[in-house]
Formats: sequence, structure tokens, C-alpha cells
Amino acid sequence: MEKYSGKNVVITGGGSGLGFATAKLLVDGGARVVITGRSRATLDAARELGENATAVRGDVSSLSDLDALADRVKDELGTVEALFVNAGIAPPTPFGSVTEETYDELFAINVKGAYFTVQKLAPLLSTGAGVVLTTSIANVIGMLDASVYAAGKAALRSMARSFSRELLPRGIRVNAISPGPVDTGVLENTMSEEAAERFKEERVADNPMRRFGTTGEIAVAAAFLAFDATYTTGTELAVDGGASQL
Repeated sequence: MEKYSGKNVVITGGGSGLGFATAKLLVDGGARVVITGRSRATLDAARELGENATAVRGDVSSLSDLDALADRVKDELGTVEALFVNAGIAPPTPFGSVTEETYDELFAINVKGAYFTVQKLAPLLSTGAGVVLTTSIANVIGMLDASVYAAGKAALRSMARSFSRELLPRGIRVNAISPGPVDTGVLENTMSEEAAERFKEERVADNPMRRFGTTGEIAVAAAFLAFDATYTTGTELAVDGGASQL
């Protein structure tokens, strides 16, 4: 029997990177997965995952899109055993040049989007379900050009505790996964090739394991929190090569 057979999962930001890797792990293990994303690539990702995956195109910062997602999930899956709140953006934000628009966009997607994703989908979560929020080592260490992003991820760390208390009476666990440097290809989309390469070299040099993590390593940790960590709630699991610990 496949490990996740009969399990229903929703993954926001599931069309690429950490979300896609987690979706693939779970689908390969027999789960039915709904992934979300803002771009058409999300639909292509669902086709790549196979018949046990469904894509819902939408923006987590839009409450009407989240309402539509909840309706679709209810129709497609009924109840949900795991929710991976992973959608987010991470553009470089040098402190001196942060604009109000940049600040608002980051918080709308990374913080507001996460909050209302959980709120809208909570009624569909089954007893014993696991919710996993994606935070970042940026919420515990001072990183250059990441002040707004880091503040948003710190807010998610707080949400993991608050949501845990709110949902515990229903037997629902809420935890956070805190990835360190992982090469998902997103850097090349947000900065020049030279800047991306320089950033990677710096992160590798600073990392105790002297390497980037893989999306597969993050996926395994996310699945652990969602399904296996049955006596764990409100915690944050650092998967970062020791970067935030050593």
C-alpha cells in the first residue's frame, strides 16, 4: 500500500520549487493533491504530476480567489488531511530602496495570503490533519536585502503558534518548516545571472554543510510535519544545513 493512499492534500504555490517537489512526493505516494499558483505554469505542473493532481489558478492575496479555491477543494476532495501553505515571493529588497508598493505586495502575498488560506480551508480539514507553513531562516538571522521578506516570515512563525492553539480543539496540528538556501531556480528570475551566482557562492560559504539543500529534502521534511509528527504542534523545523543553528 502506498504511504499516502487515501490522503487529500492542498499545496499553495505548488507549481514549482518546494511546493512542486512536495506535491510530487505525495502524489507518488498515492495522495490526491490540489496545487495552486498564479501562473499558467501551475496548470502544466499538474499535468506533469498526473491524474491524482489538480491545479487551481489563483492569487492567495485575493480573498475571492481563496473562496473559489475552498469551493473547488470541497467539490474535488471533500475533506483535507494536509495543507501546505507555501505560496510566497522573495524579491531582493535593499532597505534604502524599499517602496510602499513592494512592502504591500510582499505582505499581501506572504502574510495575508497565508493567514486567509488557513482560515478559508480550515473548515475542510479533517480531525488529525496537519498544516505546514513555509517560513525561512531569514526570520531568525539578519540577512542583507531581505528585511521585508524576513519580517513576513517571522509573522508566519507566530501564526504557526497561534493557529496551533486555535485549531487544537479539532485535533489539527500546525507547524512551520524553515528552509535554508535551496536552489529552486527562483534566484535567476529575480536578479541577474551574475548576482545570482554571487549570492549562491556567499550562501554556500556561510553554510555549515557547505552546500545548498535540495527541493526533495524540503519535501520530505514537509511531509513529515504534515503526516508523521503526530505529537508535534506549534513548532518550526529548520531544514537549513545548520545555517540558523551553528
